[in-house]
Amino acid sequence: MVDIAVDIHKALGPGLLESIYEECFCYELEKRKIPFSRQQSVDIFYDNLVIQKGLRIDILVDDLVVIELKAQETIHPIWSAQLLSYLKLTNKRLGYILNFHVPLMKNGIKRIIL
Repeated sequence: MVDIAVDIHKALGPGLLESIYEECFCYELEKRKIPFSRQQSVDIFYDNLVIQKGLRIDILVDDLVVIELKAQETIHPIWSAQLLSYLKLTNKRLGYILNFHVPLMKNGIKRIIL
């Protein structure tokens, strides 16, 4: 998945809307026949409360890897906390933050493993 992000970034560069990078990322997954779901809604369970569609994951790859796409100039530490929460709430172990608004894509990639 990192290679997909790098290829997209090389072709388009930084400064576009997150939705454009998401569209391209999903296109590349389809080309490679990698299963994924886009804008996956997830219910949140707290005690006896169910919050339907409490969060939305940008891309869930092969029902295993959570991908959060960003296109922001300022990298926010809360993104890591957000992804960590998403992993815990979905019982997934691997996630990536891919921020396309950087001069070099390698500087916009953050991997989190539970």
